[in-house]
Amino acid sequence: MIFRLPASLKHIVTDIIATVVYWPLAKTSLLLEYFGIDVNSIPLSYYRIHSFYTMRTDARDRFGTPLEQRFTRQQIADMMQAAGLVDIRFSDKAPFWCAVVIKGRSRK
Repeated sequence: MIFRLPASLKHIVTDIIATVVYWPLAKTSLLLEYFGIDVNSIPLSYYRIHSFYTMRTDARDRFGTPLEQRFTRQQIADMMQAAGLVDIRFSDKAPFWCAVVIKGRSRK
């Protein structure tokens, strides 16, 4: 629904989301982490070490674009294999959707 707004209004709405949702959760996570608390289960804790600019652009990407598709790790791996990619290695830390692959024959 937000993506249908005029660009200037879309920027305002996504900036508000970044300000009242992303930033407080991220900075609360940073504070809790400082006190030795595991914050990995806190929503948006990934952003605790990122700038507000990153939060703004990510909020805009998530809420301001007309199409967002989500895939499981297995679905992504299947698509990569179908495209002829091999030696697929996903990140074991956030952002988890990053992967390194090789085009062509496996080095095994």
